[in-house]
Amino acid sequence: MDPLEEYYLNMTRRQFCGKAATGIGGLALGALLGTPAKAVAKLALQGGSLGAPHFAPRAKRIIYLFQNGGPSQLDLFDYKPGLKDLFNKDLPDSVRGGQRVTGMTSGQKRFPVAPSMFQFKKYDNNQDGLWVSELYPHTAAMAKELCVIHSIHTEAINHEPGITFLQTGSQLPGRPSMGSWLSYGLGSANDDLPAFVVMISQGFGNMQAISSRLWSSGFLPSEHQGVSLRGSGDPVLFLSDPKGISRTDRRRMLDLLAKMNQEEFKRSGDPEVLARITQYEMAFRMQMSVPELADFSTESKDTMDLYGPEVKKPGSFAYNCLMARRLAERGVRFIQLYNRGWDQHGNLPHEIRLQANATDRPQAALLKDLKQRGMLDDTLVIWGGEFGRSVYCQGKLERNKYGRDHHPRCFTIWLAGGGVKPGIRYGQTDDYCYNIVENPVHVHDLHATLLHLTGINHEALTYRYQGRNFRLTDVAGHIVRGILA
Repeated sequence: MDPLEEYYLNMTRRQFCGKAATGIGGLALGALLGTPAKAVAKLALQGGSLGAPHFAPRAKRIIYLFQNGGPSQLDLFDYKPGLKDLFNKDLPDSVRGGQRVTGMTSGQKRFPVAPSMFQFKKYDNNQDGLWVSELYPHTAAMAKELCVIHSIHTEAINHEPGITFLQTGSQLPGRPSMGSWLSYGLGSANDDLPAFVVMISQGFGNMQAISSRLWSSGFLPSEHQGVSLRGSGDPVLFLSDPKGISRTDRRRMLDLLAKMNQEEFKRSGDPEVLARITQYEMAFRMQMSVPELADFSTESKDTMDLYGPEVKKPGSFAYNCLMARRLAERGVRFIQLYNRGWDQHGNLPHEIRLQANATDRPQAALLKDLKQRGMLDDTLVIWGGEFGRSVYCQGKLERNKYGRDHHPRCFTIWLAGGGVKPGIRYGQTDDYCYNIVENPVHVHDLHATLLHLTGINHEALTYRYQGRNFRLTDVAGHIVRGILA
């Protein structure tokens, strides 16, 4: 960091205000004062802190289909046929290796092996075939586009730290989310929509709580936080003008408010004041752009049919997948879909059927839709949860009824488009799907690779806070070059 920049960052607000009336600080503030609110807002967000990517990006945007709760890799993608002969036998101590388990199964006297009750089929994916459960036939039909990683692992064994880790690179709350880092580094590609948008759908089964801190900008400027679009009513609260207020009235009000905020910035030098101007201006523009975004009447019947009947239901996973494609078309840089309901400790066979039925067709349709429009090559789609599920049963084991506990040691995610190799499997787990035996991929490695695909050196995108430089990958992370196209 430049010494002068560090000097100003380490000053208190009172010291800054006292010194800003003269010298370089005064010149900078003087340049901003009198600038129209729209110009200040565009200056604050458009370019991003990097000015330009470090190198040519393969992915211009990311769509993250986050499966909240921890989907069972054993029942969806990581086929282990040998487990059928081990039904209800204890997981060997040599496999478990004394590794910790959650409080939900730590009191069990036995750890009985629970093979998946679902049939698997091998699909052509250009390599040696991808095994996919009968639960995901539509997704399996897109096997040639998928880069399936079986060897993701994390230290987090419970939901809150696990979800937080996948989204922010830290198990502790307070860090900026992945989408906020991309917004901060690369800025916005659309003047009328946020760089980072979040949507949530309710699934089937046990729902883990999620909160706005997962799309928070943390210590980054607040204009980089995610904007959550609702599934009912106005997509954004208070987006519509109150009765009796015209758009001209709102424009005049915002101009006056911007002048007041510029005066406050002159007095305090607080960058959050500029962020406030940016957010007000974005909200004003979203009054026009969001209703158009949510209007599906321009979509063809073939496209609507592709996503299935649930696409007409606002807030459903299918609806959100189509919205994700429309947001991607409009240049939104990071689109986060949270799909809840994968926390299946008890009757997994019943609940996972419902969950798979709700997600299979829409996520396959999203890939096909992007492919047909020539967008998949520069759109990176990610699918996965915060961890996987255990091979041993939680509670009573029956042939067609079982539950699985959390399993952070190895789980499956898939990626498609945006510079990853299509039609490959990467990493391998042991015969019990308990430990990784080939090509482990840590969460920090995943983050480093995602940033690399967007043209960012993960070690160079930093923000100084409380005396040190922070980054999404903290002090770790290696690019997984084996999956790069």
